Amino acid sequence: MKTVSIPNEEFVPAIKQLLDEGHTTTFRVKGYSMRIFLEHCRDKVILKRCDDVKVGDVVLAEVAPKFYVLHRIIKQRGDELILKGDGNVVGIEQCRKADVIGTAIGFYRKGRTKPDMTTSLKWRMYSRIWLWLTPCRRYILAFYRRIWLKIFPVKILE
Repeated sequence: MKTVSIPNEEFVPAIKQLLDEGHTTTFRVKGYSMRIFLEHCRDKVILKRCDDVKVGDVVLAEVAPKFYVLHRIIKQRGDELILKGDGNVVGIEQCRKADVIGTAIGFYRKGRTKPDMTTSLKWRMYSRIWLWLTPCRRYILAFYRRIWLKIFPVKILE
């Protein structure tokens, strides 16, 4: 299968159009901000249009003009959302609900052909535990990057 890389400024508006038409979209994630759960160029996300977002949801959002992130909602204050990548120790993004392009409903991880759906008990437990471990995240991620990946390197899938 041929892989094409498209700049986010072109790619995300096309995704938004498809979601607005009622379709779901699937694409490979790029970047390390959602590590441990999602790996750069290995895993895929399934998005759908969703107007009702809540804390814990993973969303694709425009956090600045033409700057998009796929991060988890960690706080909500009325119309304002606070986002943070699972692989980020510091740094948050803010956006409004209207800036959310789509919500993740599933992930193809580790080359599997069956997705981990966000409604599954497995994914909900992962999410809750990871949010609960936020104070320890620095140490878990350091171990993962410095030791775990040396022993078990990530295989980038084509």
